[in-house]
Amino acid sequence: MTENSIINPPNFIKNIIEEDLQSGKHGAVIMRFPPEPNGYLHIGHAKAICINFGLAQEFGGKCNLRFDDTNPEKENNEYVESIQDSIKWLGFSWNGEVKYASDYFEQLYKFAVYFIEQGLAYVCDLTNDQIRDFRGDFINPGKNSPCRDRSIAENLDLFLRMKNGEFADGSKTLRLKIDMAAPNINLRDPVIYRIKRAHHIRTHDAWCIYPMYDYTHCISDALEHITHSCCSLEFEDHRPLYDWIISHLVQAGLLACHPRQIEFSRLQLQYTITSKRKLNQLVTDKMVSGWDDPRMPTIAGMRRRGYTPEGIKLFIKRCGVSKSPNIIDMALLEGAVREDLESKTPRIMAVLKPLKVILTNFDSSVTFSRSAQFHPQNPSLGERMVELTREIYIEQDDFLETPVSKWQRLSPGMEVRLRHSYIIKCVGVVKDDTGNVVELNCVIDHDTLGKNPTDRKVKGVIHWVSTTKSVKALVRSYDRLFSIAVPDQEANHDFREFINPDSLTTSIAFIEPAVVGASTEFRYQFERLGYYITDQYESQNCENCSKQLVFNRIVGLKDSWKL
Repeated sequence: MTENSIINPPNFIKNIIEEDLQSGKHGAVIMRFPPEPNGYLHIGHAKAICINFGLAQEFGGKCNLRFDDTNPEKENNEYVESIQDSIKWLGFSWNGEVKYASDYFEQLYKFAVYFIEQGLAYVCDLTNDQIRDFRGDFINPGKNSPCRDRSIAENLDLFLRMKNGEFADGSKTLRLKIDMAAPNINLRDPVIYRIKRAHHIRTHDAWCIYPMYDYTHCISDALEHITHSCCSLEFEDHRPLYDWIISHLVQAGLLACHPRQIEFSRLQLQYTITSKRKLNQLVTDKMVSGWDDPRMPTIAGMRRRGYTPEGIKLFIKRCGVSKSPNIIDMALLEGAVREDLESKTPRIMAVLKPLKVILTNFDSSVTFSRSAQFHPQNPSLGERMVELTREIYIEQDDFLETPVSKWQRLSPGMEVRLRHSYIIKCVGVVKDDTGNVVELNCVIDHDTLGKNPTDRKVKGVIHWVSTTKSVKALVRSYDRLFSIAVPDQEANHDFREFINPDSLTTSIAFIEPAVVGASTEFRYQFERLGYYITDQYESQNCENCSKQLVFNRIVGLKDSWKL
């Protein structure tokens, strides 16, 4: 799949850009992706990345990466680095150097001074709670702050003293003077600066006042000559404020560009959450192993899980771009990843729940092994020797002492074919003192290597590995992180109550030796079981398990080869 195929299907954002280019409104497209560095990116951000970077790429334009670093208490460089890594891993490159909202702090401050000088902003002494109370609601208009009619001179003095650190945190704010009776609450004298003494990851302690997102974002867009500012649907009601700020500065000749804000619906998945605040709670409460836990919907987590960039892009393409809020079934994401993996992933055999089988008539002089392709439809992946030995492991689930109707696997007196090898027949069952089956005795039909018998049909085929030639590995299998589809919308419940206790299970598996030497982040299909990836960290750095392979299950098989 080419990168340009990400956004190619018609959508309303693409139509707007095409119209603007055809009309001559813009000669080139400049987009931006503006994450706040207060957490790792998740699947919702992946959609925004594909829209912004993908559309810019499709129209031969540029896309800036700009960090919205206006909330220093929650931001750190770990998040900055992880965000850049995630964008690169998805296959995108940003225009020029990485940009930051803090690059524009001086200009933002000067523009605020301009608004005060024009009588369009004032310093307010109300607390956050009082501002909220004075703002009114959708039925009742707001009330003017007692500070709203301060003189321009007094506001300029107070704002400078705010900047110089004369006042306590939270004691004063700078607000735009728009309309406290506006139907859109976002226009009821919004706060654009607050006092906050917090160490900033880039400006350190140079500032003790920080601009608010709504004020910073639109001006940053204009300073970077962004043509189309795409954001999620919750910012639709903020667009009038975006346009109000930019219009005044453009009319004053302080800005030369008025970007167009366009909103699209967020991407939300069933059985997970896409709130960075809540994801951070899971990490902080150690309910997951970290932001890159393979059960997390973060891009880092999906990468460690084994999802591919191409699979994620295919999923986003299929979700489409619209203004209609919806929650997507996790199966759609898994299906896209599975579809991407199917044709390019080597297939090998692994046993996760081993049951020993003794091939009683094994004879090295007449019992042979076969070479098998890693993928029946992709010979370019090569082949390996599948070595048969006297003792092998099969899956416990492939044996029933008392078979049910239409059972086609192994049971006493029944035959099955070993994948890439002979037909075998169960002739004996060994049990422990508690009655559990611990070993099977089977005989080989030596006339069935690579061919079917002429006197009977044997339909069952099972996978297996040699007990002596296989490799031991730790395998992690993952299920939905939550036990209900929408865990953060249950009234009177905390979303953490719905953590699925079976979202992670581990087992010791025995795998074909072909996996020895596999690089980290190498993917395999374990035949009949699913797709798996070598864990990019623990396969190399697992404590107390020197050189032990660790595999994460990516996704199960929708359709296995027939039994």
